[in-house]
Amino acid sequence: MGAEDLSAKDAAAAQVAARQAMMGLFAHASADELNSAVERFRPLPPIHDLRPAEVGLAMVRGRIGGDGDAFNTGEATVTRAAVRIEGGATGVSYLLGRAPERARAAAILDALWQDTALRPAVEEALAPVRERLAAEELVAREKTEATKVNFFTMVRGED
Repeated sequence: MGAEDLSAKDAAAAQVAARQAMMGLFAHASADELNSAVERFRPLPPIHDLRPAEVGLAMVRGRIGGDGDAFNTGEATVTRAAVRIEGGATGVSYLLGRAPERARAAAILDALWQDTALRPAVEEALAPVRERLAAEELVAREKTEATKVNFFTMVRGED
């Protein structure tokens, strides 16, 4: 295996990681945030629904302590969609909950993001979502830090 093979694998892995990060951002965005991001790209190229947004169930599995035997904890409602934009890019989305419009908008943005010429514009359109999520995480971290208890042992002398 040559250096070119390793660099190609690294580039492919970086591409997959970047797309996963964007799909996570789509999943955490509200319907209004996704719709306003899609509006920035109007007029949109022709879009073909490969898989119209549909709602279904997914089995949620868990583990005790993160390393125990897996067990079924229950089912979660999931909405998925897949679209193809003229030019060949296929966008997909999987979102928790019942949100067909959100799923389709996320799939459209995923397809647009795959076009390297549009990628910076898609990321810029979703910058407010990224900022909101960072602010929410900071608030949660501050609330958690406020309730932190430091346990320590004091050594007492022999009586």
